[in-house]
Parts: sequence; structure tokens; C-alpha cells
Amino acid sequence: MAKATGNPRATAVAILTRVVRDGQSLSALLPHSLDALPPERRALAQELCYGTLRWWPRLEVLLGQLMDKPLKAKEHEIRCLLLSGLYQLAYMDIPPHAAVSETVAVTALLKKGWAKGLVNAVLRRFQRERNTLEPQLEADEVAASAHPRWLLDLLQQAWPQEWPRIVAANNQRPPMTLRNNRSRQGREAYLQELRQAGLEAEASPHAPDALTLQRPVGVEQLPGFADGRVSIQDSAAQLAAILVAPETGMRVLDACAAPGGKTGHLLEICSDISLVAIDIEEKRLQRVAQNLHRLGVQATLLTADAATPDSWWDGEPFDRILLDAPCSATGVIRRHPDIKLLRRGEDIAQLTRLQQTILEALWPLLRPGGRLIYATCSVLPQENGQQLANFLARHDDAEEIPLQAEWGRAETVGRQVFPNQDGMDGFYYACLSKHR
Repeated sequence: MAKATGNPRATAVAILTRVVRDGQSLSALLPHSLDALPPERRALAQELCYGTLRWWPRLEVLLGQLMDKPLKAKEHEIRCLLLSGLYQLAYMDIPPHAAVSETVAVTALLKKGWAKGLVNAVLRRFQRERNTLEPQLEADEVAASAHPRWLLDLLQQAWPQEWPRIVAANNQRPPMTLRNNRSRQGREAYLQELRQAGLEAEASPHAPDALTLQRPVGVEQLPGFADGRVSIQDSAAQLAAILVAPETGMRVLDACAAPGGKTGHLLEICSDISLVAIDIEEKRLQRVAQNLHRLGVQATLLTADAATPDSWWDGEPFDRILLDAPCSATGVIRRHPDIKLLRRGEDIAQLTRLQQTILEALWPLLRPGGRLIYATCSVLPQENGQQLANFLARHDDAEEIPLQAEWGRAETVGRQVFPNQDGMDGFYYACLSKHR
């Protein structure tokens, strides 16, 4: 494994190896790993990680065309190095000679001198044969779409007309969207403040607190971020708290609350509620606490399993329940390209069973006349409309409240937003009411 050397390419290889070999998430690995680099080198390492993972399925097919015999399965680091080198040549504005020489040099840092000639030969062959090889990739659906076969099959089955647009959106860079804290200032006032700071942004057409920046910046450049006047949150994710519509005096449950963006938004909309936020992981719940502290708001935080309320519920029913259910995250691949590698086709059935278990467990906690908002960042019907249709068929005391909205598209139950539809991430929402 490559050590922290101050070399951004070696750092990227170390991170990619832990994603591919160990199944760790990019978002968990990046902050600590980038901190070990000089500030001026962090952007390159981050770009290599995101870009290589975004195009991984395509780059793997390309690598197969460039090698006479495949790498041994255990050579994760060299595979990651080769694919990151191909990414530089195919997608970045780095001078090709620099991309090749600097990538080859990493073999010494990896203490894999045997691979120096291999890496050099593969990258130079791509340079020579690029005009022939790249058109050939378009004949392979996995390579052309840069999506694994299992996911392509599910998308094509679910969305026979829309799937090309979905995969194209998944391969784009996501925008940086902010959530204005409406309890501190109006959205238009904050928009003007951004412009005065030299940051161009525009208001979202669907989420009333959302502002999308023309270009991403560090949070330290955002006026008022440190004192909670603005947060980072995609506009589709901001719809959750809007749909919950908390009102004074309500008792609200935010199930599966981490990292706390929706929790904070609920309290920005109405601070005078009794909000219980739970998450199964203590470490993730700490992030909720940190976010609420920055915003200057409070909630009851419990490390708890939403699927087993007998272990934590006090017996007092809730007026509103927000269930942001564990899901495949297939609607946010553009933000988390490692999903293409970390998810497997067999995960979907397991996730749908978990969603069903949590729905069944939380439904008794809702008071008669109350509402449950079901949300996922998935585009797969098994986790969304089909899940809710099955739930309604099992529960005579449940009915759907159709969402009257201009965002997304109406499904049999609920509404589906596709990735990059009006600039938003891919999300699904449904609203259920319990009969009195």
C-alpha cells in the first residue's frame, strides 16, 4: 500500500485501492487522506479519485484492450495506478508527457519497480492508438455508459426510455447547492450577499431555500457558513423537510437522520417542534450533533435502530415521521461514483427487505391523522413506488396523499426525480396518511 508521500498520484492510488479492495467509501476516506497532502496538491488527488471512479467501468474495458494478458487479481495498486493514468490522458488537461512520466514514477513509491515498464508501455500505447480504441468502446454498453452490467440491466428494465439520460447524468459533475437558513435571512438577501462576495448563484425552481453556485467553492468562502446561516444540501434532498411541513407543537421523528441535513432543515422551517432524530451508528449521529450545533438548534438525538422501536420509543406517537430509508443510492452516483464499484446487484433485494422492515416498524408510531414521508435517493422502482404500493396493499389504515408538485414525475405511488432533472439529484418521495 502506498504511504502518505506528499505525492497526489500516490495518495489517489492509496485511496482507490482501499475503495476497490476493502470496500471503503470515498467520502469516508478522502478528508483524512487529503489532509496529509500540501494544500496545493489536494485538488489533483481528489480529481483523480472522483474521475477514475466515475469512468472506472469504461477505463477497465479500455485497459483490457491495452494489455496482452490481464493483471493478477491481487495487483490492486497497479490496476488503480493504470486506470488513474488512463483517466489523466483521456479526460484531464494535463500535458500527456507529464501524465505518463508522473504516473510511471509512482511505481517507485509503491515499491513495485517491476511495473515501471508495464505502466509506461500501457499509457504510451493508449496515446498511439487512442483514435482507434475509443470508438471501439462505444460498441460495448458497459464501456459506453461507464456503468456496471447489473445496474444497466436494472435501469433499462425500469426506465426503457429514460435510461440513457440517467446514465449520462450519473457521469456528470454535480453542482454545489446551498440551503439558505430561512430563519436567519431570506433567500434573495443571501443570494445578493453571495454576489457581493464574488460568488454567482441562482435560485432553485423547486426547493424554496435552495441556491446553486455557478462553480463549487470551499465552505470557508461562503458568507455565514460557520455560524449556520447556510448549509450544503442538494435541492432534491431539501424537498424532504418541505414535504414534512412541520408546524408549531408537533412531535416529529427523523428516522435514519445522519448526517443531519434534513434534521437541521426541519428546525429551520419550524424551531418550535419536539424533534427526535435517530441513527443506528453512533459515529454518524455525532455528525448530526455537529451540524445542529453549527445551526444553533436542538433535537433529541438517539443512537437507535429504526427497525426495532421497542428498544427506544417512549410510547408517545408522532405527528410526522420522515423516513429517509437506507437505499441503493443510485440517484446520487454523480456525487458518489464509488457506488458503481461498491454496490452489487444482490444488494437491491436486501435493501428492499430492510426498507419494508423499517416501514412496518415505524407505522405504529404514527398517530391517527399523522403523515409519514418516505424518501430515498434511488431511481429503482423496487425501492420506491413498488415498495410503497405493496405497503398500501397490506395496510387498510394507510392511504397515499398524492404530491401535487412541478418537480419529478408522478408514479403509481409518489414522485420520482431523475438525476440532473432541473439540476437535482435523483430522489423519490411519497406521503402516507394514517386513518383516524
